[in-house]
Amino acid sequence: HDFWQKNNQTISPMPPPCGGRGKDGAPIITFPEYSGFGDLLDEDFQNVVTYLTSIPSLDAASIGFVIIIDRRRDKWSSVKASLTRIAGAFPGNLQLVLVLRPSRFFQRAIADIGIKLHRDDFKMKVPIVMLNSLSDLHGYVDKGQLTCELGGNLEYCHSQWIHHRTAIENFAVTVKTTAQTLQKFGTDLAETELPNDVQYTKDLLTTHTEKHDKLKDELKLAMQQGTTLLGCIKEQAAKSENHKLNPDEMENQTTVERLLAQLDETENAFQQFWSKHHLKLEQCLQLRHFEHDFREVKVSLDSLMDTLTFLSDIGDCVIRVEMLLNDLNTLEEKESLEKAQLHALHGDQLIQSNHYAVDSIRPKCVELRRICDDFTNEAKKKYDILSKSNQIHKGIDKWCESGVYLLASQAVDKCQSQDGAEAALQDIEKFLEMAKENQLSDLKNIHNQYELVLNAEVKVCAVEMFEKRQVSLKKLSAKQTRPVQPVAPRPESSPNRPAPSKTPRNTGPAPGLLCNWCVLTDTVFFLPRHIMNELIETERLYVEELQSIMEGYAAELDNTELSPLIPTALENKKDVLFGNLPEIYEFHNRTFFKELENCMERPELVGTCFLKRKEELQIYEKYCQNKPRSEALWRQCGDSLFFQECQKKLDHKLSLDAYLLKPVQRITKYQLMLKEMLKCSKNQEGTAELEEALATMLDIIKSVNDSMHQIAITGFEGNLSELGKLLMQGSFNVWTDHKKGHSKVKDLARFKPMQRHLFLYNKMLLFCKKREENTDEKPSPSYSFKHSLKMSAVGITENVKGDIKKFEVWYNGREEVYIIQAPSMDVKNMWVSEIRKVLTGQLEACRGIQCVGVLSRHIQTTLSYSTRHLNTALNPLRMLIGTQDKPLCAVLKSPAMWGLCNSRTRPVYRPSSSSSGLY
Repeated sequence: HDFWQKNNQTISPMPPPCGGRGKDGAPIITFPEYSGFGDLLDEDFQNVVTYLTSIPSLDAASIGFVIIIDRRRDKWSSVKASLTRIAGAFPGNLQLVLVLRPSRFFQRAIADIGIKLHRDDFKMKVPIVMLNSLSDLHGYVDKGQLTCELGGNLEYCHSQWIHHRTAIENFAVTVKTTAQTLQKFGTDLAETELPNDVQYTKDLLTTHTEKHDKLKDELKLAMQQGTTLLGCIKEQAAKSENHKLNPDEMENQTTVERLLAQLDETENAFQQFWSKHHLKLEQCLQLRHFEHDFREVKVSLDSLMDTLTFLSDIGDCVIRVEMLLNDLNTLEEKESLEKAQLHALHGDQLIQSNHYAVDSIRPKCVELRRICDDFTNEAKKKYDILSKSNQIHKGIDKWCESGVYLLASQAVDKCQSQDGAEAALQDIEKFLEMAKENQLSDLKNIHNQYELVLNAEVKVCAVEMFEKRQVSLKKLSAKQTRPVQPVAPRPESSPNRPAPSKTPRNTGPAPGLLCNWCVLTDTVFFLPRHIMNELIETERLYVEELQSIMEGYAAELDNTELSPLIPTALENKKDVLFGNLPEIYEFHNRTFFKELENCMERPELVGTCFLKRKEELQIYEKYCQNKPRSEALWRQCGDSLFFQECQKKLDHKLSLDAYLLKPVQRITKYQLMLKEMLKCSKNQEGTAELEEALATMLDIIKSVNDSMHQIAITGFEGNLSELGKLLMQGSFNVWTDHKKGHSKVKDLARFKPMQRHLFLYNKMLLFCKKREENTDEKPSPSYSFKHSLKMSAVGITENVKGDIKKFEVWYNGREEVYIIQAPSMDVKNMWVSEIRKVLTGQLEACRGIQCVGVLSRHIQTTLSYSTRHLNTALNPLRMLIGTQDKPLCAVLKSPAMWGLCNSRTRPVYRPSSSSSGLY
């Protein structure tokens, strides 16, 4: 049809598809009369014929085409050329070739002779019928299937046919392009990762929605194009009641309807996919809003909990207690709790709406409610304590004031006589007896009764004053003394006068009333505070040093004035040189240093501070893993003018590499200070938290050290991150003993150990060979991977005969046995314990029905071992079936054991003289 569009004026020589059909439905192609047919290019002829044969349906094309060649006013040479070209280039299945021979006598005679002589040259496997007239043609083809040029009555307009075919082809291309565009867009949507940021999610949702709307408009235009084209084709049948569409027009109509149906199906499928994707994006946006609000609410709640935690003072006087109660009420009235409850309710609504991230939302809701409940419970406890403290302080203050005024009202001159001393003594004893009846004489009992740390020094001193006065009065009443003229001030009040209002006393009693007020300072109080001061001061210096690195070196890399001095080896490698130092600085500057400062007055809380931030302190592992790369880069460019200029500006005595070592030194310093704090805080408040914090820091240091070794492993084809957590690593002597190996090799392996560095992961045990790589600075070890054992198929024997430092690791039913010699008993015990934890964890993970097959195979393999190996191998089974303390025979005979075994793996018992009785 492209050819017809380009050559609209010279369309005559091309065979038109008149739309007619033969008697059995074969499509008809007509070659009209044209004197210049021989001048037509072969390429154009072949393209047109190929196109015409592709238009009919597969059923019609399979019948075969009928070709009518009209050469009535032409020569035999034209007939021959037409037949030759058709025979050489016709791509379809031919059924019949009808030739209207030249009408002139001489040319007809030549044609009769030529067809007889050259019939075989045309290489056609179908009949070639030479016709003398149109009546002869009508004997082969019905008039209703022929156009008027061939004596028929079939209506055919070639320009209209070209117009319809061009429109159909354009519509088909549009449908195909639209489907490809939708498929590409769908693929892009499916491969799009959900963002972790609110704004990015909004932008992505907007972008995808705009693209969807644009494609929806293109689909709508394509549907309108197809509908219009279908209407144009159907107009032919609407011209008159008797008019019917010819077969080609019917096929055109079917083609357009099929394309429209395909477009409609594509639109429906795309719309369904878009609905799911759009819902997921909207839910993602809801999730990001929820997570953002959760973080804000969580920070607010944590701050509220921290404030409540530090509100540990129970007051040393009534006014102080009342102030604390007011502060507590203010905390409870804050909006954070209400926001947290509303946010948790919002999370419940998202869960009920079948949100895809239910597993992420539910724990956050639980966490918010837990913190709210913890705060409410803790606040209630503190309120009860403060209320009781207020009650006790009021009662004790009232009693103390009465006692002090009683002592002050006893005139010193009257107490010098025996009678006066006895009277005063009786007043004191009567007062103390009343105090005893009211359970106020022993302030320690009050402390134990209410579990409060009361500021009882004033009250204790009052009791001591009573006791001292009692001793003095008893001495005076026991002997006569020479009268003396006392010089003493008159008491300002008497017991009969009401006591004046009491003023707050936060630091001690009023001068003149309690002369023996004292403040005790001992090592239990002083040493922890001294260590705390050192910890805070060194932390402040550490933060300042980190800040100097970030501002004096890292920031200067972006300084355009210094860019000519920056070495080329350092370009785009800022993250390699400094690692995650910005993250470490932000954590210490914004969070950790401030929390340590808050522990200044209460050093016993420092353990809680470390435990609270143990996850954040894991950032040092990433820093230490990058340290070898950083040092290698420093060795390349450390002598550059850029670093010299930065060091000069900062007035640092040491170069940058010394400061980059500070984080490694700092993470090891914490555990030393915690140890010192623990030494002087035994059996004190916060001791348990200190011990746990020390264990945590030691574990972090171990993880950092292990990770430094892990990054030096070479030759392992798998992904180390998929093996789980690195639990242990170390160097050992290893002997191998494999069942499938050659006997001489096995014997030799028993005596010749291999030096291997072992890495124990949750899922695998790696055997590596340690290699020392000498560099300019210092030897750098690397670990060449040699062998690995899956922990799911590993067994262990704790004790090996001949050496207490050896243990066995065997694989796949002792097909492979590795005898491992540790450098010390402590190292052996730690490794054996850690391997047992891994195996026990695997056993617990497969409890129930899923582990029956595993246990059956394990038992079947185990029954071939010796008694010693059986005892070792069956320890996990003892744990599973609850027979830890029973002997081997009892384990094997237990009902639980029989329930786990199948008929093929049940052990057989026969009488035997051996102690175990097992064969």
